[in-house]
Amino acid sequence: MKVGFIGLGNAGGKLAGTLLRNHVALTVRDLDRKAAEPFIAAGADFGESPKAMAAACDVVITCLPSPKASAAVMESEDGILPGIGPGKTWLEMSTTDAGEIARLAALVEARGADAVDCPVSGGVHRAATGNISIFAGCKREVFEHVLPLLAILGRRVLHTGPIGTASTLKVMTNYLATANLLTLCEALTVMKAAGMNLATTYEAIRISSGNSFVHETESQMILNGSRDISFSMDLVLKDIGLFQKIADQANVPLDISPVMIDIFRDGQRRYGERANSDDIIRRLEEATGLSILAPGFPAEMVDDEPEERGYEVVRGRRQ
Repeated sequence: MKVGFIGLGNAGGKLAGTLLRNHVALTVRDLDRKAAEPFIAAGADFGESPKAMAAACDVVITCLPSPKASAAVMESEDGILPGIGPGKTWLEMSTTDAGEIARLAALVEARGADAVDCPVSGGVHRAATGNISIFAGCKREVFEHVLPLLAILGRRVLHTGPIGTASTLKVMTNYLATANLLTLCEALTVMKAAGMNLATTYEAIRISSGNSFVHETESQMILNGSRDISFSMDLVLKDIGLFQKIADQANVPLDISPVMIDIFRDGQRRYGERANSDDIIRRLEEATGLSILAPGFPAEMVDDEPEERGYEVVRGRRQ
């Protein structure tokens, strides 16, 4: 199987690296040619255009920062749509709008190709090791066709239903992760103000009912001071904004979501649109004069679980 991968950013570069490490015939492309050079040096080909990649590859994957970017790669004159056809599959691994991916998927299917709504979850450090989780929204027969490829890219693979369902669920999980991040920022700051040792505080959360994936990853980046989880505030706002859009369309009145959006908009005004998402702790540091730091925590997350071939997560069945 020949695979094309477009978008070699924080997540995309790690996912493409997993394919290359597992000896998948790979063609890569990024607007920044320098981002592709390590892959080319390791044996990947460079795609001269999305159209050429769609024509030459069995599967073409996009992992891009916004719905607008995905639409441009799909619909431009040299985009994926003019090159894709029967027997081909498009996997959209970006975090995007369910309605937009449904629109693009319909255009793909009109050309006789298949489409998969295919976002990932679990952090860039797990994308690097092939241990990330994958949601896949598509027809069941299409899912079964691409599952062997998805089992290389990630460990836990969930078929969520038709096109759009995976993106809807992914946006929800990012909303929950962001809410957790903000409550952890408040918890750590209050504990510091109360005179608690922050390393002890970290362990107390970790072994308690307050623990979470976000705590075990992002709290460490906060306490180290790097605040770099390879995710930026503009991406946070995109994701929680998409969640708010779903709520608005369903006429669900939310209390917490609008406050979260306001907090991250303020964070962007203070620290920059592309500031690290975990820099949001600085709002509380500045308000209190406290330093939310502790020794002994890493500057970046590294997945210490061994890489394993993935499997389908079956709803209602515990793995």
